[in-house]
Amino acid sequence: MPYGLPRKLKRAFFFQALLASLAVLVGGYLVALVIKHGLVQEVLREEAQHYWNVHLQDPGTPPPDTFNLQGYLQPAGQAAVDLPAELRGLPPGFHELKDAGLLVLVDERAAGRLYLVFQRSQAQRAAFWFGVVPVLLVLLAIYGASWLTYRASWRLVSPVNWLAGRVAQWDPRHPDVHELSPERLPADVQGESRQLALALHAMAGKVSEHVARERNFTRDASHELRTPLTVIRMASDMGLADPALTPRQQRSLQRIQRAGRDMEAVVDAFLLLAREVDVEPQSELFDVGDVVRYEAANVAELLQDKPVQLQVVIDGPQPLVAPPRVMHVVVANLLRNACLYTDAGQIEVSVGDGRVMVRDTGIGMSQDALARIFEPFFRADANQSQGVGLGLPIVRRLCERCGWRISLQSSEGQGTTATLHYR
Repeated sequence: MPYGLPRKLKRAFFFQALLASLAVLVGGYLVALVIKHGLVQEVLREEAQHYWNVHLQDPGTPPPDTFNLQGYLQPAGQAAVDLPAELRGLPPGFHELKDAGLLVLVDERAAGRLYLVFQRSQAQRAAFWFGVVPVLLVLLAIYGASWLTYRASWRLVSPVNWLAGRVAQWDPRHPDVHELSPERLPADVQGESRQLALALHAMAGKVSEHVARERNFTRDASHELRTPLTVIRMASDMGLADPALTPRQQRSLQRIQRAGRDMEAVVDAFLLLAREVDVEPQSELFDVGDVVRYEAANVAELLQDKPVQLQVVIDGPQPLVAPPRVMHVVVANLLRNACLYTDAGQIEVSVGDGRVMVRDTGIGMSQDALARIFEPFFRADANQSQGVGLGLPIVRRLCERCGWRISLQSSEGQGTTATLHYR
């Protein structure tokens, strides 16, 4: 996996060199234009002024004739006999004759018209030596400085890049704490990078210890919590086998049995949340309808003093391969919430088509409360004495762990509908 810091450095220096190159090239182009037009034009004008000054003192002075400059004089009132054809008809001013490769200044005075001709190739040569060559030298200097700066920056970030590579290869459940031990660090990992590596090494050790404690707790809790629950279940079974029990005693023992089974389901659900994500939960085939009937019978006692009718509608057998005790915990939480927040009316539990729906006619909740209902310790009705606001957050975590989905719809004063989608 490539890491971003070296790549970002390369891009930064590349764009820096590119922008500097564009700036220098534009500057060189402008310099060449200035040399070819501005500087040559200024030189020709000064040469023309010098010639006219000399001509005033000695009218017989011939026009300039040098290696770079050729002059022609057309006296006032006379025809241009010796004037080259390409210069005839040019008005006063500066001209560039591209076809002839000439730069021409036509300067007209009372004494006549002076033509000063400069070879365009000479101007291009000057632009090359005074414009292009300096630009190339500046570009080479920029590229050299950028390369040296990049190499220095690379040496600075390479330890961080190495460190990122090592940490990225860690297994969060079993981080290799020895990978960043002081004796195994490369020689170039110094300064702040070495301090960071040592801090990560210490943190990885703490993470390993924490993971080990979590794993030991999960294993020990799975064993220790089941032992007293097994004793309670066996004792209640033996008690129910006594024919001398009164009906009241039988009801009490049956409640103890149900509470023991519910506790076993809760233990299994919590242990499932404590296990690592890649550990598949223990699943078996069961009927969702049976779970709903059982939990509906359990919560019926919560409605004894309320004018609330509990109705269960099951659309035929609903087989499912999943952890059955997790389904018990989820359905039990949804039903208990409906019973707690419904003082009159009806609670309907329907099962079918891959979902369990619990609809009540209770107090409902606002949209703001609905948006926060899965937050731990949040309660839609703060005046409700029962519950601490952990039921629905636990339900959501269990559903995510099993690949299910829970959704809520509610309006104030109109009840709440909770839907569990398990397929």
